[in-house]
Order: sequence, then C-alpha cells, then structure tokens
Amino acid sequence: MMASRNTTVQEPADARRSSAVQQPAAENQTTVTEPSPVDAKTRRPWHAFATPLIGKAVRKAARLAHSGGSAFPGKIAETIDPGFLARTLGQLPLGVVLVSGTNGKTTTTRMVASVLENLGLKVFTNPTGSNFTRGVVSALLDRVTLGGRLDADIAVLELDEAYAVHFVRQVKPRHCLLLNVMRDQLDRFGEIDNTARLLSSVAEVTTGTVVLNREDPRIAALADVAPATASVRYFGLDASLRSFFPSDDDMATTVSLPGLGTAAEHMESGQASAAASDGSDAADKAGQSCPDGDSDAGGRTPEALPADVTLMAVGDHQATFRIDGADLTTPVRLEGVYNLYNAAAALAVVRAVLADIRRGTIGTPGEEPTGAPDTDASAARMALVAQSDTDALLAALSTVTPAFGRGESIDVNGSTVELLLVKNPMGFRLSLASFPPEGHDTMICINDEYADGRDMSWLWDVDFTSLRGTGVAMVSGVRAWDMALRLEYDQVPVAEVDTDLDKAVERFVTADPGTPKHIYCTYTAMLAVRARLGRMTEVADAGVGR
Repeated sequence: MMASRNTTVQEPADARRSSAVQQPAAENQTTVTEPSPVDAKTRRPWHAFATPLIGKAVRKAARLAHSGGSAFPGKIAETIDPGFLARTLGQLPLGVVLVSGTNGKTTTTRMVASVLENLGLKVFTNPTGSNFTRGVVSALLDRVTLGGRLDADIAVLELDEAYAVHFVRQVKPRHCLLLNVMRDQLDRFGEIDNTARLLSSVAEVTTGTVVLNREDPRIAALADVAPATASVRYFGLDASLRSFFPSDDDMATTVSLPGLGTAAEHMESGQASAAASDGSDAADKAGQSCPDGDSDAGGRTPEALPADVTLMAVGDHQATFRIDGADLTTPVRLEGVYNLYNAAAALAVVRAVLADIRRGTIGTPGEEPTGAPDTDASAARMALVAQSDTDALLAALSTVTPAFGRGESIDVNGSTVELLLVKNPMGFRLSLASFPPEGHDTMICINDEYADGRDMSWLWDVDFTSLRGTGVAMVSGVRAWDMALRLEYDQVPVAEVDTDLDKAVERFVTADPGTPKHIYCTYTAMLAVRARLGRMTEVADAGVGR
C-alpha cells in the first residue's frame, strides 16, 4: 500500500511508475488516433509580428459568418506560426491550469476561472468549450494585443482528452485537474483504458500540482506517473454520495438493481451509500466492486487517499465541503450533484494555485516573450490573492453560474427552460438524477454529428425509468426515432416525435406556458436549441454563434 500522502509527499519516480496505469496492448493502441507531434518552436519567426493581425482578421470574419465557435482562426495561426501557442502562454507568471476528463470539463473550467477572477487574478480561458489546441489558439487571438501581449496572470484551459496530449507537447502545464474516465464517444477514443492512457501523458509532464479524482480508480492511479518533483492532491466524495458516481466498471451494478431504487430516491433519502453496498451478487461481477470499495491500480481505496476538498452533502442550492478538517456549507447558484462535485474539484485546484502563490513558486516567463505583462501589477494582484482564506474561496464559488448549455436557465414564454447537455451514459444518468422530472415538461434532442459522437449505442446504457411517471413531451434531433425506441423499451410514454428540431423546440417551449421545462440534448443539438431560443427571447452570447 502506498503511504498515506499529504498533498506534497512523494515517492521515488521509479517506484510510482511501477504501478502506473497499464498501457493497452499494442493491438489495442490503434483504437485511438493521437494528433501528430508538432514542432512548436517558441522562437519568433521573422513574420510572427503578423500572426495576431492575421488571426484576428480571420476570427472576425468567422464571427460575422455566424460561426463564432469555429477553430479555423486557430488553424491558420498554427500553420503560419507553430510556436504561437507556446510562446504566448509562456508569458504567464502563474502558468497554465489544464482541465481534462470525460465529464464536466467545461463546467469545471468555468468554475476555476471564475473563482480565480473573483479572487483578483487576470485569467485567460477558452470559454466556448472549443477544447482542441487550435480552439485554444483561436481564443488567444481574441485576447492578445496586435503586439502579441497576453494580459493575464494565469490560463485555465479545458482540453479534450486526445488533444491534451497534443497540447502538453507544446506547453507543460503548471497544474492539471483530471476529472474522470468514462465511456464516451467510443468511435473516437476506443476503450476507456486508452482514455486513461491519454490523461496519464498529462500527469507525467505537469510541473507543479496534479489534482486527481480519488473516487475514480483509473484517475487515482495516475498519481503513480506524476513527476517526483510535482505534488499530488485529491478531491473526493463522502461515502453517502458515492453511488451517484460509480466507476465505469460499476455502471451495470448501479442501474436497476433489485432493491437499489433510483438515484433520485437516494438524493431524497440521503442513504445512497447503504443502497450501493446492499450485498447484491451483481456487485461482484468479473472482479468489479461497489463504488464504496473501488480501488485503483495500486489497490488503494478512496478512504486511503487524503482529499484536499471533499463534497459532503448537497442541498437546495447549497453544498457542504470538508476543507482542512472542517465541514463548511455555502450557497451555490449551480444545480445538480455532478456540478457540485465539479465544484469540489475546482476548489482543490484553486487551493493548489494559492499555495503556489504563497510559496512564491511561480512560473518563469518564456525566454523570448512577445511583450511581457505589467509585472508590477501582476505581483500586486498575486500579493492580494495570497491573502484569500477559505471563506473567500467559498464566497467566490457561490457566485458562479452554470456554463452555457450545462444547466443553463433561459426564460421563454413565461417558462424556465433548463438546457442539460448529455453525451454519455454517466452524464445522462447524473442529469436525470439531479433534475427530477416531476412538475416539468421534458424534451430530449439527440444528434450524431462528429462533436456528439457518431455511435449512439450508449443510449442503451442509460436508465430512463425515472421518466415513466411524467413521460417525455417531445423527442427531436437527427436520431429522434432511436431515442424514442429506447424510451419505449423503458416504458416511458412519448407524446411527440419530430426530427425537425427547430419546429419541435418552438412547439415544446410554447406549450403549457408557465410550466418549467427540461431539454436534454447532445452538443450540436444544444447549440441548435440555443440558437432557436435566441430567436424567441434573450439568450446570452456564449461566443459559439447564433
């Protein structure tokens, strides 16, 4: 057993690597296509002065063409100046926080960036959820001056699991936050162990602090590949909440087991842990274990790993976190147990950043910056932020609103419409558990574009029985009939099916004025729904086009 480690206790690198996440067999490695390495030379080419100007012009043209979320400007900048990304981010005194994992990247990135901004830092982030490297470059083009200066103290960046590998070949993050590994877009990523392998590449090169989900055995195991010079921190769950977040191996044991009931029932009863460990034989299949007993590759259970921040309880727009041995309750504007667990993750990495500032362990600007920020002003901001205590962190968290399409509320025709992004079994399961259908009209929109994942077979791994009582008023999207068939098998009544998403959204939101509504949607469907709602009412510009 690994020694119980504080946030900075390290084992020798060789010892830790010996129990690292196992690499897939050679024949399985072909299931994931990683981006090709890029020769990201940070030295400025003679024409680098033109990169911001050209990139900004292309970005403006893209937005005028109503494709504001396009990464095309980033592609152009990467082509003409491969070192732009590394050189520009190299200016930041606090370096880069990289956030990745299967579920919760966009929401958690927003939380981390918002909390750090509320504390007083200048933060660069990619707020649209364009999480490929060229998407980050495109976001940079919006922030840099024509001289290439990035006026920020720190970058908080969401990266797709595969493109995170591409990113860290150019920029080594100061901090990384790795959330989870679940089945997601298997047509792109292959088996989940391949996803864990991709994330291990991030942990291996992080220079400061690796923040891990102790409840996910594949993520917790990445402590073994962190550099010996890096510290490792964990965020975690109280045992009473663990059944909401089974590992991928446990998914089959937490849905529709005899006597287990629904996740929503656990939320109400507060007895999730007891139900998840009811002794059912199904929990012991093929070497699997219940959520309470999951261990990582080194045989460590969650209880053996000290969590820097633990989510203890969830209430009505409030959450209780255990920090430094004290249970602290704070109001929150976020909804859903999964969003509040992401909040625990965000607090853990923010605490790591603050620890860096207090120790004076800050990054070193690039050798050839394109225009260094005002170092005196930056130092003053960091000195102020260093004084932030836990109360200040929770106060900053309490103001964070949901990311677009992730629990976002929009008022339409006298009704509150909540957009709930779903893209894999775990995400859909948690959304259904966190947003009870009673008293609401429900719509489900399923597309199968590249950004959604082409393979929709994952819908059959979601338990929809919680919708039996209320039914689903409307099913739409490219794969509407597939979704309707899946609901039929779970005996969920469906009032209407219409593949024309525009017309379906209008009919759904204008029916039953005053009744609150839930719209579950895949990514491209969510963008289409927001665009349609934007023609009916005021919808915040998220920078992803209309």
